[in-house]
Amino acid sequence: MMRSRNLIFAMTLLIGAPVVAQPVGYHDLALVDAAVTAFTGVRTGEPGGATMPVDRRLRLAPCYSPLVVSWHGTRQNNVMVRCPDSGGWRLFIATSGSTLPEAAAPPAVARGEAVTISVAGDGFAVSQPGEAMEAGPVGGWIRVRINTKAVPIRARIERPGLVVVPVD
Repeated sequence: MMRSRNLIFAMTLLIGAPVVAQPVGYHDLALVDAAVTAFTGVRTGEPGGATMPVDRRLRLAPCYSPLVVSWHGTRQNNVMVRCPDSGGWRLFIATSGSTLPEAAAPPAVARGEAVTISVAGDGFAVSQPGEAMEAGPVGGWIRVRINTKAVPIRARIERPGLVVVPVD
């Protein structure tokens, strides 16, 4: 028990979060902060990192799988942290934006480009050809449509030519 508290203390010092132990039976929020710091490569409160630590009043169910962290939005000003366990949770963490200049993230998909739209969920994936209605970098969210009469949907650019619509 003492070793885990020392680990929590050390992690919170690294990410600049206040030292507050989570009650037993809830997910350790210092681990969420550490995952965001590892993903962005920048400590909490610094340019490009999370603007603030996760609110320690949150009571999240324990997550037994590794946390999934990804950018949410095209400007890299939000990070989504997701617990992939059945009945898991999602958090959106505000960041102070990307530390990369705009020129460093060239568009992976151009407006009007033919793309493969993949709808993926837990244990399944369906794909269909479509068209990008906006340009965007890898990890960015854009509008796409299946055909000229279809209503546009939002999808995340996985790689050039492939966009994904996640199903939770």
